[in-house]
Amino acid sequence: MRSLIIAALLAGVAAPALAQGVAPAETKAKADDLQKLEGMHSTNTQAAPEIPQTGRRADAIRKNLSKIKLPDGFKIDLYAVVPDARAIAVGPNAGVLFVGTRKSKIYTVTDRDKDRVADEVRAFAPGIEFKIPNGVCFSKDGVLTVVEQNRVLAFPAAEFFYENPDVAAGVLIKQGDLIPAAEESFNHTARVCRVGADGKTYIALGQPYNVPPAEKMDLYKKVGIGGIIRIDADGKNREVYATGIRNSVGMDFNTDKTLWFTDNQVDGMGDDKPPGELNHATKAGENFGFPWFGGGAVRTVEYKDQTPPADAVAPMAELPPHAADLGMTFYNGKQFPASYKGGIFIAEHGSWNRTQPIGARVMFAKLGADGKVESVKPFAEGWLTGDGEYLGRPVDVAVMLDGSLLVSDDSAGAIYRISYEK
Repeated sequence: MRSLIIAALLAGVAAPALAQGVAPAETKAKADDLQKLEGMHSTNTQAAPEIPQTGRRADAIRKNLSKIKLPDGFKIDLYAVVPDARAIAVGPNAGVLFVGTRKSKIYTVTDRDKDRVADEVRAFAPGIEFKIPNGVCFSKDGVLTVVEQNRVLAFPAAEFFYENPDVAAGVLIKQGDLIPAAEESFNHTARVCRVGADGKTYIALGQPYNVPPAEKMDLYKKVGIGGIIRIDADGKNREVYATGIRNSVGMDFNTDKTLWFTDNQVDGMGDDKPPGELNHATKAGENFGFPWFGGGAVRTVEYKDQTPPADAVAPMAELPPHAADLGMTFYNGKQFPASYKGGIFIAEHGSWNRTQPIGARVMFAKLGADGKVESVKPFAEGWLTGDGEYLGRPVDVAVMLDGSLLVSDDSAGAIYRISYEK
């Protein structure tokens, strides 16, 4: 079935709407280039220049990494210099790393000699005009999905086409159809995605408000804004999988095929409330309580007089308030000690409006035999100094094929690699 879907993508089953944010002539050229790629035709685009991996910037990042505290036996190194690095996806075949950003580029990171340090970093598919291509995720058979602010693209065999400026491409959801164009915003537009065991692609859609007005609720529930949607591998059969979510920028599937995700809490309620959330979705149709709850059991001011859904699902764990928990991944590698097996690594971006900042670290959530969270503790920390200065801001985490852990940092513009040496 998937081979038929890939064939359909390569045949060009949908024509994209015009990209946004560029001059009309350039916009049309970029749209025409995407149509050419859908039809497997060359665009004559030049290869993107390499991002330098040595020099003053790389040296400064490595110096800052000497301040990061890790459990005994672990070490952290600079894996790659990648501007604006956000969501990351490890290719299932060759281990090529794809890195999304909140700007206009996706990067590929290649370690050709397998010394666990990147040799080459370039912009991916430079002929395509991306807009906030934060979300990147792979299917097991190597199809890369890219979720932008308001479009979803697919790149079959991305690990094998990526070295050429021209890549096989397909449009799963055309520009302007992921969310209504009138709901596009500068806020909460960094999408994330994961491909489930059912072959469907799950996409988190943050809602643009701190707390949305009541008149938006019906539209958001219908479209899946402030929730998670899922689509087939060819972009069809869209459905809203979960609602009641403020802004999730991290999710992953456990080995039992159920979906877990982080959710960022309501701002402006004080330093110590509400908590962030680590949630567990076990079936389609669940509601996770927002906007009646701003985080955990804390009611929002705007909806405190309204009765919340009786079946609202409580978080599996409450996380530190306003630490901005983003990317997460289950650890099922073999390199780390057995105590980490099946647990969850979570990247905390760090607070932006707390009088005493917290975060900018990687947390580890340990799960018990019953599948519930036993504890959540810091694993890697030190990017936030005692003076309140950010030396970096972790965004996402991913497990490499060798079992080491990658961490992206959009502030430093880097990917780190954490390994275990004992």
